[in-house]
Amino acid sequence: MTEYQLQTHSYQDTESLGKKLSPYLQAGDVILMNGDLGVGKTTFTRGLAQGLGIKKNVKSPTFTLIREYQEGRLPLYHMDAYRLESSPDEDLGFDEYFNGDGVTIVEWPQFIKDEVPDAHMSINIKRLESDDDRQITFKLYGDRYEKRDFGNFMDGDLK
Repeated sequence: MTEYQLQTHSYQDTESLGKKLSPYLQAGDVILMNGDLGVGKTTFTRGLAQGLGIKKNVKSPTFTLIREYQEGRLPLYHMDAYRLESSPDEDLGFDEYFNGDGVTIVEWPQFIKDEVPDAHMSINIKRLESDDDRQITFKLYGDRYEKRDFGNFMDGDLK
């Protein structure tokens, strides 16, 4: 496992960080988004979608479970597993997304932890003392990510 930490200081920084990650993503990538409610998981995802060339407004999939965006460089599958906390385990077809032709982002992944592939990127967003400051920790699990050249992404420059 490889780990990186960066800080953002505004909503725009968090969105920009997502946009900056997008060129490094490949079909079949799975990103697990962790953090408290309202910390910026969807904001990060919105920036990532913009970087993939997706023009539609990215909204939290809280009440739909999965939102699909097909018009970018890669399809984006944005999942919110929060509502699955009290659901019995059943096959909801997650493998089709995780092994598919796009990038899958899962918010609240702890509720489907048995479904998540071993190789994934985990992003944890933590609110710092200032309401606008965030500590963002990236953890890369598996050769798929650890051997990939993320270039200047992890250098902390959000431009």
